[in-house]
Amino acid sequence: MVYLLFFALTVGFSLLINGLFLKFAGTLGTKNNKDDGTVIRWGSTSKPAFGGISFFIGFLLSFATYANFYASQDISNKFLGILTACAIGFLVGLADDAYNTKPLLKFIGQFACAIVLILSGNVIDLFDHSWINYFITTFWVVGMMNSVNMLDNMDGITTSISIGALTLVILSLFITGQLEHIMFWVSLGTLATLIGFLYFNWNPSRMYMGDTGSQFLGVLLSALGIYFFWNGYAFNNDQIIARIITPILAFLPSLVDTTTVTINRISRGQSPFVGGKDHTTHHLSYAGFTDRQVALIFLTLSLISSGICVYVNFYLEHWSITTVSLCTGYCLLVFVTLFSLTKKYKGK
Repeated sequence: MVYLLFFALTVGFSLLINGLFLKFAGTLGTKNNKDDGTVIRWGSTSKPAFGGISFFIGFLLSFATYANFYASQDISNKFLGILTACAIGFLVGLADDAYNTKPLLKFIGQFACAIVLILSGNVIDLFDHSWINYFITTFWVVGMMNSVNMLDNMDGITTSISIGALTLVILSLFITGQLEHIMFWVSLGTLATLIGFLYFNWNPSRMYMGDTGSQFLGVLLSALGIYFFWNGYAFNNDQIIARIITPILAFLPSLVDTTTVTINRISRGQSPFVGGKDHTTHHLSYAGFTDRQVALIFLTLSLISSGICVYVNFYLEHWSITTVSLCTGYCLLVFVTLFSLTKKYKGK
């Protein structure tokens, strides 16, 4: 009952604070076009981008609630590092929404998030050589922050895939009976905040999360990915192939979209980091799906992938060749399907 009450109160809090932000919105994050006229949003109208502020408030509220209920338990350096890195990601996004900062400054902020996570012990531990693990961790954190940011291009998309990933973390801790784990509270609180925000972000949206939200979520999801999926904490699986496939499954929609966009833009001689209407979400729209249907497709993909993660890691005794083949085949099927859409359907 305590968890349900906390969840319900946080959803209500998210609805309230986003509603207030929407009512008193000024100009933060409302610009729809760059100074050179390049469209950076799928929608044709400017909308306030306050959503990320509510995410961070809900995140801090979750930490505070945990500290209140479990005052006798110390918060380790790992979780303090996650808190600090998320704060940096939030500020990086907030600065970009407010001042439209240069890409280099955003990258420096993302790199700082990775360094904080590494220094606090949140490192992908795959190899014996620490420098290799540090490199992979940095690439993962910066990559996830950009991936989540790039996928925030249509109503409800990034919110939906984040809901799927957080649901996976919560299910993993629930199955293993770790309801008093600090990341259970943080994930539950953040999930509730996202659900409240989705009410305003669902098509036709009245509000965006902005870089404030996408950068914060990118750090948080990358940290959760390291702690639970790459290092196999919740899944208790030491097989290296499982520890590689599991995070791919956990974040499959965003990873497929980023990979597809990167391949297509490089093949055209363009920078992968310049905005455009060439994402897999956009091509689903070109194929005839409505914005709501596109969001539902990505939410469904995220939840299915999370369900596969739970099943193969908790309900199978070991990862066989068949398990690896089926999981790899599923990931390739999703990638090939979405990638082929970008070749078949073009925007006007």
